[in-house]
Amino acid sequence: QVQLVESGGGLVPPGGSLRLSCAASGFSVSTYVMSWYRQAPGKERELVATIVRTGGTTTYAESVKGRFTMSRDNANTVYLQMNSLKPEDTAVYYCSARRLGVTFWGQGTQVTVSS
Repeated sequence: QVQLVESGGGLVPPGGSLRLSCAASGFSVSTYVMSWYRQAPGKERELVATIVRTGGTTTYAESVKGRFTMSRDNANTVYLQMNSLKPEDTAVYYCSARRLGVTFWGQGTQVTVSS
């Protein structure tokens, strides 16, 4: 059974940092396309970062390039390191796993950037 569990969200002042984790079970993260999405109140869910299956190449939304870094480890977990956070980064962040046209989602973790 595929399961994704996000953690690491919270309240942080502008300019601060957070690291989100997504613990996967029931499959290997190296065999799926893993992504982070976010959804702010009243807005559509948007793609933040993706790491491909082979080679681990990452791509980022323009709004987070240079500030966010996505990675994965051998413990079947993917991460999103978020630096220089801005109020507009406030959203629920979701982890997803996609393969052969099927996408699985985690429950999300709230990130709030505010002074």
